[in-house]
Amino acid sequence: MHMTTTEVFLIAMVIIFTIPYLIWRLGRTDYWAPLVVVQIIMGIVLGPGVLGKAFPEYYTFVFTPDVIKSLNGIAWWAVMIFVWIAGIELDLKKAWQYKRESSITAGLALGTPLLFGCVAAVVLMNFSEGWMGPKGMTWQFILGVGMACAVTALPILILLMEKLEILRQPIGQRILRYASLDDIAIWGVLALILLDWERVGRQGMFLVGFAIAAYLFRKLMVAIQEKDRWYSGFIWLAIIGLAADWAGLHFMVGAFLAGAVMDADWFNQEDMDKLRHFVLMIIMPVFFLSTGLRTNWDVGGSTVFIAAAILLVASVSGKLAGVHAAGKILKWEKGEASIIGWLLQTKALIMIIFANVLLDKQIITSETFTALLIMAVASTMLTVPVVSPKLKQMAEIIFRSK
Repeated sequence: MHMTTTEVFLIAMVIIFTIPYLIWRLGRTDYWAPLVVVQIIMGIVLGPGVLGKAFPEYYTFVFTPDVIKSLNGIAWWAVMIFVWIAGIELDLKKAWQYKRESSITAGLALGTPLLFGCVAAVVLMNFSEGWMGPKGMTWQFILGVGMACAVTALPILILLMEKLEILRQPIGQRILRYASLDDIAIWGVLALILLDWERVGRQGMFLVGFAIAAYLFRKLMVAIQEKDRWYSGFIWLAIIGLAADWAGLHFMVGAFLAGAVMDADWFNQEDMDKLRHFVLMIIMPVFFLSTGLRTNWDVGGSTVFIAAAILLVASVSGKLAGVHAAGKILKWEKGEASIIGWLLQTKALIMIIFANVLLDKQIITSETFTALLIMAVASTMLTVPVVSPKLKQMAEIIFRSK
């Protein structure tokens, strides 16, 4: 029986939304694997390397080139909105208010795992071939993998802290300050990695034009009503994403910049929380699936898992070492650095987005992307089970401001 592209596309959508939800709900995985993590895992499982290899007829029937193109279009817009929200929610005013504590903690929490991750990248390059992409230079690969190990996923961090009921507590607000500063550094490093000397003129034009446009856009947003700010914000997002991609910086860098120059207090916080929730529920599952379709195990499944384990050790140990060093400098209470360190090593979405950009630019291969994806999922799944008992043991620090 012949089926139209629309019908096959809708079959794919049924699979995307049904299977992860049923596993999450019926398996009651929320403690160690929130729905977003299950969706990421199922994206990998439904991809070509697992079910696609076990049941090739299923894969070629459902994920035709036309269906993949349609899914990718939805995924691009979904992740642009998500990164845009992350940019809006940066709270640099608070970070400046506590600049010494925030800069020391954020600097060590990012710099140490970055160093550990760079070492891991060198190990991978000497371990076997097939990790660096055809258009990547050695320094881009090492710095890219190192930064992937250092990333903190601010939006997922917010979700996990809500689950742990510490988001609005003093310790939760401190952690958000640290993560916000690291978020800026992450996208700055990505822009450096993507710097293209052949397009440096375009990139310079983009940055100058963006600065002027951002100034005018901020004036406009202050002058209009909140209901118009939402629509104007989406137009702004599309324009800046297009301009950044034209300049060779990738539309994800544009999406972050589009949000970073906006103020969170332009919008009702409850509405912003709802938007993040609905984006995660309605369209981000398509991004997770499209991400899974990009995984590759050609260098060997065991080799990919070994690489993922190396990256996981570098990521977690580097983050914990950096935050513990900050805790000693700032004289935190015993156990406080461990809680903060484990929460800041949450990876998931932002790391996956970061790695997608590196893959798009062929700086890393799909095998490296797969190892990074596994690392991100594993590190995120560790967070709640490790932090939850620690919080119960040290409840008094939750309510102590800094």
